[in-house]
Amino acid sequence: MADTSQGTGGLTFDKSKRTWPNEMNILLALIIIIVIFEILGQVLPYMNDQSFLFDTRGRFDTIFNEARLQIIILQVAIIGIIALGVTQVIITAGIDLSSGPLVAATAMIAMSFAQTELVNGNPNPKAIFGTWAMDLPVIIPVVIGLMFGAFIGAINGTFVAYFRIPPFIATLGMFLICRGIALWWSEGRPVSFPTESYKFLGAGMMPVVWFLSLAVIFHIILRYTVYGKHTYAIGSNEEAARMSGINVRRHKVMVYMIASMLAAFAGVILSAKASTAQAGMGEFYELFAIAMAVIGGISLTGGRGSIIGTVLGAMVLGVIRSGFTFIKLDGSYQLMAMGGIIIAAVILDQWRQKHGASKS
Repeated sequence: MADTSQGTGGLTFDKSKRTWPNEMNILLALIIIIVIFEILGQVLPYMNDQSFLFDTRGRFDTIFNEARLQIIILQVAIIGIIALGVTQVIITAGIDLSSGPLVAATAMIAMSFAQTELVNGNPNPKAIFGTWAMDLPVIIPVVIGLMFGAFIGAINGTFVAYFRIPPFIATLGMFLICRGIALWWSEGRPVSFPTESYKFLGAGMMPVVWFLSLAVIFHIILRYTVYGKHTYAIGSNEEAARMSGINVRRHKVMVYMIASMLAAFAGVILSAKASTAQAGMGEFYELFAIAMAVIGGISLTGGRGSIIGTVLGAMVLGVIRSGFTFIKLDGSYQLMAMGGIIIAAVILDQWRQKHGASKS
């Protein structure tokens, strides 16, 4: 007999059917991964009893290796901003492959309006435009970058929602277009020497501040607003969402616009952090962003997942990448291992769905 308890209004609930929050599973996996790297640091002969996350040599004021913690968090912050948008697209049962090249294209465009007129007292040798575009208020290149992202997202969303082009094909085409724009903008030359106010956007731990702030904002939006409810409804059952009165096509365009604006903002932050913009920026960013979402429990079939899961997925990915470097794993093996982890996360998601369906 099932263990049931009395609920409000005489209703009962079955305790055996209560599920462990998916975010707790990801947090547990994160802890296990950290423990594994700690063990490897002790048992591998060439590691000389090094600790992965703890300060065993008295170099810092706390028990943790602050330098490695900062590296891990900074590594995932900018791609994590992209993942926040990708998460919303995947929840609607879509996909966005254009975010990596969009980062590069936005970085090139935004940096062009963020340049300083003089460098060491001489005219800026990397200037794209005339003096009218020099030393502008920092809000101008940021807004231009966000507007470009919104434009690209509107095109993606229109292709997907109105022309019924599969999201994979529509955003793959935009992937190539954005990479071409990044190469064409300055004929492949880097765009450099931004103003101090622009550089501040990516200075120090600012990328982490932007990432966590945006994560909190979109967690609230997805969980407590009509926008969030409609996003989950479309991903769960698009036809039912349409029958319930949701303007599915308009909402999809909005989701793709938001995702592209977040990718564009990531491009702004990346160029500010590097103090330069190059056409090759953002390589593989779209894949790592999707990986963060999938590892964080976002279902590729749509309708399930959370921003908290994506943030934890970003941390898992960051710890794994840093851990591979820590144990001195060759870069080629790291890529192969990361690919295997992503495939394993998708397989786990499929198993979880089938298991949940069989229990219900």
